[in-house]
Amino acid sequence: MSATADVLRIPVAVDLAAVVVGALTGGLLAAREGFALSGVLLLAVTGGLGGGLIRDALMGVPAVAVTNPAYLPTVGVAAMVTFFFAGWLNRTTGLLTGLDALTLGFFTVIGAQKAQNAGLPVASVVFLGVATAVGGAVIRDVLLAQRADIVQPGPYNAVAALIGASLLAVLSGPLDLPLLPVAAATIALVAGLRLLSVRRGWSAPVAIDLPLRARTRWSGRRRRPEG
Repeated sequence: MSATADVLRIPVAVDLAAVVVGALTGGLLAAREGFALSGVLLLAVTGGLGGGLIRDALMGVPAVAVTNPAYLPTVGVAAMVTFFFAGWLNRTTGLLTGLDALTLGFFTVIGAQKAQNAGLPVASVVFLGVATAVGGAVIRDVLLAQRADIVQPGPYNAVAALIGASLLAVLSGPLDLPLLPVAAATIALVAGLRLLSVRRGWSAPVAIDLPLRARTRWSGRRRRPEG
């Protein structure tokens, strides 16, 4: 499989930019909730690095968040920005929404591609891509003692990451397509789905009772008067 040999070298600056946006999102939420400095730092770390920490723990490899000297200081700076400039950031909600969608795409690709490089099966590639993309949000919601945002009806988040990770796993795995264009298409797809769901009010599907729905439709047809 070329995915294990063809390594997508995402520049560290791009990876750090994705981490910064995740950290800003987490830190801003903490600032809105009136958290102390420690709370802002904690949510910034989970927002920026949580998904990567989950991914590396599941893969049994040293966490890049603690082995690379740039990640934690970068998150610390982002946390300070949210702590001292929360009011200004609140006025840039549209920009943060766009950056958050782009970050979701980058994290999906980074997680899925690292799983591919480790020679993991397709299902594991998809799972780790989604875990990297939304893991930080799950940890954040646990710390806030609230139901995880990704399990509730609302704009696409995990759904977008799932579709994107599946696309990358299949196209650059069994179909053996070049990784770079596949990764670019995946990032665009995930970010686009996220933005469209926010702007158009799309909600992730919820569980349904297919037998009950079928019986209801069948009953309706039987009661319909013949013309």
